[in-house]
Amino acid sequence: MLDTEGVGVFLGIDVGKTTHHGHGLTPAGKKVFDKPMPNSEPKLRAVFDKLKTKFGTVLVIVDQPASIGALPLTVARDAGCQVAYLPGLAMRRIADLYPGEAKTDAKDAAVIADAARTMPHTLRSLELTDEITAELTVLTGFDQDLAAEATRTSNRIRGLLTQFHPSLERVLGPRLDHPAVTWLLERYGSPAALRKAGRRRLVELVRPKAPRMAARLIDDVFDALDEQTVIVPGTGTLDIVIPSLAASLAAVHDQRRALEVGVGSGALIVRCGRRCVRRGGLIRLESFSASSGG
Repeated sequence: MLDTEGVGVFLGIDVGKTTHHGHGLTPAGKKVFDKPMPNSEPKLRAVFDKLKTKFGTVLVIVDQPASIGALPLTVARDAGCQVAYLPGLAMRRIADLYPGEAKTDAKDAAVIADAARTMPHTLRSLELTDEITAELTVLTGFDQDLAAEATRTSNRIRGLLTQFHPSLERVLGPRLDHPAVTWLLERYGSPAALRKAGRRRLVELVRPKAPRMAARLIDDVFDALDEQTVIVPGTGTLDIVIPSLAASLAAVHDQRRALEVGVGSGALIVRCGRRCVRRGGLIRLESFSASSGG
């Protein structure tokens, strides 16, 4: 349980995008602050400094420690205040005990402050490990965004190939995660362009990206090209669209690989007792024992 002994004022903050609402209570329950707080460092620091000067130790409590709650917590800590957060589930349960059905920023801030004052066991401390976990959470969220973008772009490429040359899609579609395939499509986006380039040139093109599968891949491509003799109307547009989509997909794949290397090698992962692993194609956070090495 968080030790609140010696706290001079409990400052509950209901965080918002541009403006927060703060509610300050003394240990005896006297209201000493109840105002909006602009989400800027100078304004926040002025409030914290004023309360510290008058009441001594200030405990700042929020219900969202990440995202929009990050700045007030960081400024509070830098100003010498103690910080904690009230988990959302506990916040909702406690709020139901207070009169009035209307949900307002002022009411929520008051609930947070009073919960910290009277029920300190509901609070969670914010240590360095929480900061590190927040950083890793941002990175894993970014990876999920990249994964969604990769899926969208891959589906678009496969849809176009299916529309104009299904046999070619059956060869290249399942392999779009391989850098050799995006490299190939960046340069030759249509069936006609692939055929014109020729088997030998294409093998040499993709060999640096796929030394062992280059010849087999291009053999499969030409087998697919031979299966369709008709040209579906609109096929010529692939020379414009496919290379652009392939370049975008390759860039997303490169970003994801770089991100995985970056988060997977950080000592901060060990320090916070969590690690990033690939699960289902996404980077995820998992708890582990640092002493056991996993």
